[in-house]
Amino acid sequence: MDDYKFNTLSIHGGDEGKNPENALNYPLFLTSTFTFNDLEHAEKTFSFECKDYVYTRGNNPTTRLLEKRLACLEGGADCVVFSSGMAAISSALLSLLKPGDELIAHQVLYGSSYKVIKEVLPRYGIKTSFIDLTQIDKLKTGITDKTTLIYFETPVNPNLEIIDIKEVSQLCSSHNIKVVVDNTFATPFYQNPLKLGADVVIHSATKYLNGHGDVLAGAVIARDQEYIHELKFNYLTELGGVLSPFNSWLVLRGLKTLGLRMREHEKNASKIAKYLKNHPGINRVYYPGLQDFKGYEIAKKQMSGFGAIISFEIMGGYQDIKRAVESLNLIKLAVSLGDAETLIEYPFGMTHRDYSGQELARMGLNKNMVRLSVGLENYEDIIADLDQALSK
Repeated sequence: MDDYKFNTLSIHGGDEGKNPENALNYPLFLTSTFTFNDLEHAEKTFSFECKDYVYTRGNNPTTRLLEKRLACLEGGADCVVFSSGMAAISSALLSLLKPGDELIAHQVLYGSSYKVIKEVLPRYGIKTSFIDLTQIDKLKTGITDKTTLIYFETPVNPNLEIIDIKEVSQLCSSHNIKVVVDNTFATPFYQNPLKLGADVVIHSATKYLNGHGDVLAGAVIARDQEYIHELKFNYLTELGGVLSPFNSWLVLRGLKTLGLRMREHEKNASKIAKYLKNHPGINRVYYPGLQDFKGYEIAKKQMSGFGAIISFEIMGGYQDIKRAVESLNLIKLAVSLGDAETLIEYPFGMTHRDYSGQELARMGLNKNMVRLSVGLENYEDIIADLDQALSK
């Protein structure tokens, strides 16, 4: 399988020969438990001497195929899938940290990730700090002998900052520090953090991996098979953030068109970013594919494409933002991203509302920013909708 290209792996990755009953699509196994031939069979299964199944909270054939396919796409040893992106993130962090450890995260994160790191982990004796990881010197000075883990997204939600995965990973490797990267925005089609030196990669599979806005799912992929085994049987099964077989089946369906969708998403986004950049009512556009974007050169180096999330600042005040957003017809106001539909949101009133005004000012984030997840509609129609709304 390693010799196949991305689109082939997204359809066939993880396959082990013929499917049950010669089915073209792998079956959906809607069962909570599995039976044994005898006690000896049960013993071999519980002790991992065979690959049979016990209970869907720990393993299920449909879910297992999804895990193997995602591992293929990211170039990892194996994968564990979860019931949501946040289940994946929180389980991964808890599995890699213990009381007394220190975690460094990038200063800008998805709002729920930020809250877990800032408020939840310290309750368990884990010290956390936030640093601008786009500046490697700040990371060098922030590392202590207790630093165990570095966590970041790239591109960053919502300002699309680009963090040099290889540079951070090389520094952390010399200090025996694990690097965990949220790859949701880029997807494995455009970026492979494990191949750049990261130890663990995380996805909210709710987004592009599924791509149809009808699933909640998360995934953790790693280079270390032993770690994946521990994550699955000491954290997934005990904390219970299990992905249902039906949702696994839906993500498998979505993966078949991931490469095709990402190319179309990005083609649309490129056109829309250029339109917004030239619009007199827009103060600033955040998109890694623009050559004057601060992270453009790093993005070009570590990504094979720039994705389809655009953030931009609308001139004026809150009432101007409100008028523009509420005047949209085709584009829908909603959280989430990666769907066929184009979605817009106001991060600092929605997904990132836990950041204080003081924190936003320190990080240089403007409250006039809105975030656009560019969908698969004709780009001319998306631009026309933006144009009529911004004119108001």
